[in-house]
Amino acid sequence: MNPRRYPPAAAAPAQAYLFATCLVDLFVPQAGLDAVRLLEREGLTVHFPRGQSCCGQPAYSSGNPEQARKVALAQLDLFAEPWPVVVPSGSCAGMMRHHWPLLFADDPVAGPKARALAERVYELSEFLLHVLKVRFDATVSAQPDETVVLHTSCAARREMGTRQHGVALVDALPGVTRAEHARESECCGFGGTFSLKHPDISGAMVQDKIASACATGCDRLVSADCGCLLNIGHAARHQGAPLPVEHLASFLWRRTGGNGEPA
Repeated sequence: MNPRRYPPAAAAPAQAYLFATCLVDLFVPQAGLDAVRLLEREGLTVHFPRGQSCCGQPAYSSGNPEQARKVALAQLDLFAEPWPVVVPSGSCAGMMRHHWPLLFADDPVAGPKARALAERVYELSEFLLHVLKVRFDATVSAQPDETVVLHTSCAARREMGTRQHGVALVDALPGVTRAEHARESECCGFGGTFSLKHPDISGAMVQDKIASACATGCDRLVSADCGCLLNIGHAARHQGAPLPVEHLASFLWRRTGGNGEPA
């Protein structure tokens, strides 16, 4: 895959779309709101097409490309203006950037639309760091020091390469220490329908992830992928493990002057 080219700071856009993802919409709406706040603070006008739904990844990764194609097709015309499409999820951004063009490779009408849209898709931390080139120094509020571990989903890490973006943003925050743990690069066990089809394996994987994170003595786990957050957070609460979780958008907003309180 060719590396993404980013515009110079002077060419930063004035408007952008937000593709919130179905998990943000249904389970973690605060993450979507905080993503909008982060973008608006940088001077962007954020547009949210209300017809958006799922990126189609669950069907696609389960071997049902026709169903995934129908889901994606219903949304290709929602982002008609040539603005960036910012996604607060590495796995969903990866689906839209890399797999939507494949779904419509032989379609003379939808194919060009999917390819053009894919060129405008950015994961949130990638967009903040490389397109808006955010600097948090002037906006950081006085808050207690925190130690966090960062979890990057498998797709975000390996398909989108966004771990480095999350690391750079977290490491730039005064008062925040990022700890690394032995199982950081491993899957949390969610994997969409994998956790439903193989619950015992999935459960063992998330237990390993939680134990490894807790061994660092961190205050919380931060991730930009809601599927992983829901899986890790629910498992930690079920185990009674001291591991609160927070979406990266909410963490960045809270640590840089937002009014949100940690979960």
